[in-house]
Amino acid sequence: MTQVATAASPTAGTAGPNGTIWIGERAGTIRVLDDQGLGEPVIDITGETTTDGERGVADITFNPDFTRFYLSYTDIDGHSTVDEFEVIDGEVQVDTRRTIFFQEQPGPAHNSGHIAFGPDGLFYISLGDGDYSPEGDPYDNAQDLSSLLGKILRIDLDAGDPYGIPADNPFVDDPDARGEIWAYGLRNPWQFSFDAESGDLWIGDVGHLTREEINVAPVGVGGQNYGWPNMEGTLPHRGPEPPDHTSPVHEWEHGLSGFCDSVTAGFAYRGDAIPDLRGSFVFSDYCTGDLQALQTQDGQVTGVLDLGANAGWVSTFVQGLDNELYVIDMGGFGSEPLAGAVYRIDPA
Repeated sequence: MTQVATAASPTAGTAGPNGTIWIGERAGTIRVLDDQGLGEPVIDITGETTTDGERGVADITFNPDFTRFYLSYTDIDGHSTVDEFEVIDGEVQVDTRRTIFFQEQPGPAHNSGHIAFGPDGLFYISLGDGDYSPEGDPYDNAQDLSSLLGKILRIDLDAGDPYGIPADNPFVDDPDARGEIWAYGLRNPWQFSFDAESGDLWIGDVGHLTREEINVAPVGVGGQNYGWPNMEGTLPHRGPEPPDHTSPVHEWEHGLSGFCDSVTAGFAYRGDAIPDLRGSFVFSDYCTGDLQALQTQDGQVTGVLDLGANAGWVSTFVQGLDNELYVIDMGGFGSEPLAGAVYRIDPA
């Protein structure tokens, strides 16, 4: 790894115009990486968000042609919000800001808020179950198809105001379900990503009492039920296993870090700098910081690689336009900004 910048509690990142890397700091600032590190904020919403609990800037992304920029965060009242900005010649037009998605949250944990455009050009949003209690999701939000909590959503930003619902979404014709839902049964899908080559969807779902899990869905396949809160990974948690439960492709028991565990999903590596890693899914754990990769063949996990590097408090990964990867160290957990870092994953 090579450290390329320092940042104040960075929690988000994305590839920007002309191969740039943009970084979101938890308290509300968005900065662009250059040869000197991170520049002055291009967006600053400090005062409009809160770092209470797990809140703050959740994610950032551009649309595929870099004409619009999206910022996912929790507003000052703690509710999940996604704002859109127009982009002209690579510069965000801050006066064009408008809210395109809003979801009330019942508490300061499991808000998630990861955002990305899929290979289909549609917009995906992850939301946690909104609860952090010993029983885990006591209102069964993740299994309730009338709720957006505990789900991954799929919407069309070009087919409505502020968005439309794609006609091929799995529950669009169910009168008792929200049409935005693409997948459900998730506890806190803090990060997900699409394989730049296959289009498959990888999801890291933060566990509860016993284990962390990574799920994968083939490109274009929606409607999966990942089981929470009935299941935690492949183990029963509360109630019977759903008949349509999709099991994780990888899970691990808690306790490996000594005090906490929290999966941070990355990307299927499709860069050229590390040929032996191509096709493997890179991920980490927020509490251990160890970089690992799932080896796959024909859609099945065949092994787990220890990449021999530690990136601290890993909050997210970034994939550049060249498909090379960066990993973000949040610096720790707390309401005040902490010294974090941006690393590029290089050959050993």
